[in-house]
Amino acid sequence: MAVVGSRVPESLAALRGAGLATEAVLVSTCNRVEWYLAAAGDPAAVAARLWDFLGIESDLRRILSDRAHALAGDDALGHLFRVASGLDSLVRGETEILGQLKAAYETARAGGHTGRILNRAFQRAFAVAKEVRTRTGIQRGNTSVASVAVELAERVLGGLVGREVLVVGAGDTGGKTARALLGRGVRGVTVANRSPDRAVALAAALGGRAIPFDGWELEVPRVDMVVSCTDAPHRILDRPRLERLLAHREPRPLLLVDLAVPRDIDPEAGRLRGVFLHDIDGLQAVADAHADRRRGEVARCEAIIRERVRDHAPAAMAA
Repeated sequence: MAVVGSRVPESLAALRGAGLATEAVLVSTCNRVEWYLAAAGDPAAVAARLWDFLGIESDLRRILSDRAHALAGDDALGHLFRVASGLDSLVRGETEILGQLKAAYETARAGGHTGRILNRAFQRAFAVAKEVRTRTGIQRGNTSVASVAVELAERVLGGLVGREVLVVGAGDTGGKTARALLGRGVRGVTVANRSPDRAVALAAALGGRAIPFDGWELEVPRVDMVVSCTDAPHRILDRPRLERLLAHREPRPLLLVDLAVPRDIDPEAGRLRGVFLHDIDGLQAVADAHADRRRGEVARCEAIIRERVRDHAPAAMAA
């Protein structure tokens, strides 16, 4: 289920035009579709009318029964606060959902679909999210291999602004890592892949350049970081080969991130002076440790949210 962004304003207008709610905000992301409503009457009746409004047939309703829920009053408000704080996300504590929530609210507000109840609820949700970030460690530490790789690169290279990255292999993991690096200021990304079409597609998506797979070694002397994630059954870089490549390189740190299974890079290559090699096992261990620490912060976050729900005057809203 999803609502295309361009259709959100008309969906909000249609819902209010049908008399289902006096105020409404629609949040539609890759992981959720949520209606936040201010409506009079019995919440269960409002939820039933919403199903009818959406035109979802009974067979599909049964399929969705374990994925859909209706909340009212303080329960709805608490859910909104948890969503804003990243506690209801696949990666707990992530901040992307807060931006998405703000955008959804602004779309509804700009269209005149919010009023006293939802304006107050959403503004409070944004404040609660800030308080949760400030008072807890829920967002401390990265929880994905890609984000851990970025954190590592910043530490090893002393910052990423203006750095050059070579991605060998155009799979999902390499793409996510490259995007995360670009988000931290990397200047350029070069992509090499055995399938030229996939290299071109990923390079275009990243605003980088694609090169023939056989030419990736020629890039090593100029780049600051190599992300290797091929599906080769054997190692594509060993110590003697890297040593030859480094002979044509200025003496500066080179970070090698091996995300392939089986490994692309010989562990011995990491013993060369100025070379820092990290594989997926090490990165995953760091990500898991961060995730464990975040789970320990959830109880503190929930306590803050319960307190803020109590502070908020009762509101006739449903989600």
